[in-house]
Amino acid sequence: MLRSLLILLILAMPVRAETPRVPQSQAEITLSFAPLVKRATPAVVNIYAKRVVEARVSPFQNDPFFREFFRDFGQARPQVQNSLGSGVILSEDGLVVSNFHVVGQATDIRVVLADRREYSAQVILGDEEADLAILKLEDATELPIVPLRDSDTVEVGELVLAIGNPFGVGQTVSSGIVSGLARSGGARGNARGYFIQTDAAINPGNSGGALIDTAGRLIGVNTSILTRSGGSNGIGFAIPANLVAEFVRQARGGADRFEKPWAGISGQPVDADIAASLGLDVPEGIVISALHPASPFRDAGFQPGDILTAVDGKPVNSAAEAVFRMAVAGLGGEAQVTRLRDGAETTVTVAMISAPDQPPRDQREMGQRSVLPGLVISNLNPAVIAKHGLPLMVEGVLVDDPGRYGARMGLRAGDIIRGINSTEITSTEQADRALSADMRSIAIEVQRGLQRLVMRARL
Repeated sequence: MLRSLLILLILAMPVRAETPRVPQSQAEITLSFAPLVKRATPAVVNIYAKRVVEARVSPFQNDPFFREFFRDFGQARPQVQNSLGSGVILSEDGLVVSNFHVVGQATDIRVVLADRREYSAQVILGDEEADLAILKLEDATELPIVPLRDSDTVEVGELVLAIGNPFGVGQTVSSGIVSGLARSGGARGNARGYFIQTDAAINPGNSGGALIDTAGRLIGVNTSILTRSGGSNGIGFAIPANLVAEFVRQARGGADRFEKPWAGISGQPVDADIAASLGLDVPEGIVISALHPASPFRDAGFQPGDILTAVDGKPVNSAAEAVFRMAVAGLGGEAQVTRLRDGAETTVTVAMISAPDQPPRDQREMGQRSVLPGLVISNLNPAVIAKHGLPLMVEGVLVDDPGRYGARMGLRAGDIIRGINSTEITSTEQADRALSADMRSIAIEVQRGLQRLVMRARL
């Protein structure tokens, strides 16, 4: 009886609360993200960007034919577009990474730190396709930073935090895991490439924010989500930190635009059917179908039919992965590319070069004596093909601007003129001569994407 009373008295005694303390081990820190958040959030910033655009109101603006005739119709009205996003400080002197769709072409950028300090910023390097931009804060020193992690070491299932400013409500942290790696073609918008997938909640305003691991290192820059409602459905994408590191390297080197190596090859992923036809046990890699004469892969000994399986030891199973691996290898360096030919696997050194700007573009604007005055055309070369995303082996001349009369015929910027009145066109000089000849009618053979068109007009 006495023993029972003692037990009841002990249980009834007030328990003294323990003093809060910072977790001391990895096991403890996974139970609370608070210390990690305190360390990382000072280096994640809010970005407010403005751009001024000239807008013309025309009743024909939605008509693909008549809008070409009324491009200058109506009074131009300047409009201010505002964008909201996030960024991550990468250096103490004020280098910040964000998304291109947040700050690209902005005329005024204001960056606000977590402690409410504000800085003006300028974009010093950006790329719309990669959807990354590097900003430089004016007169910034001794800023907090988030260190970069080698994103190739990230594994599916790791705990991660997404930090940003969703919907402008203020700095917000959400948790999740790495849901997938090497995602390509799943993100929407301008970004195309290789992404880390996460289920950490990402919403509008999180763009450009940090995706960090449990050690507080940046593994990716949040860029987009897949959603039908506009809110987070648990499928978010982040640009890997290794590509961010290459952007920082080029920005510090003084580059004013991001340059990635040019492969000069075309091909397709090896699927089960292709693998069976080639006698492969497992579908892997990209089978090469064509190589441009100036391709560094051609110079290294690659041939049509070869299978590219890895770059610098990392598997490559899609064009987006190959582009990413080459971009991380860096322009001006070399990459060790694994090639599979006739069942034998070899490693080949390939130079990482920019797309050659040869032969000269020789851009020309057709004069008043031409059949199509105002038409602007350029020669095709690897640099032009890469810039406009044209087929690798395309031939002809590029339409830079159709001009008023070219637009009436149906020409568009980006079209390839392959022939004029049954004469094959391979240079701007040929096109200039053909369009300056006396003729009563004209027929222009055009390639537009995968379409072949013939446009005719009486003169």
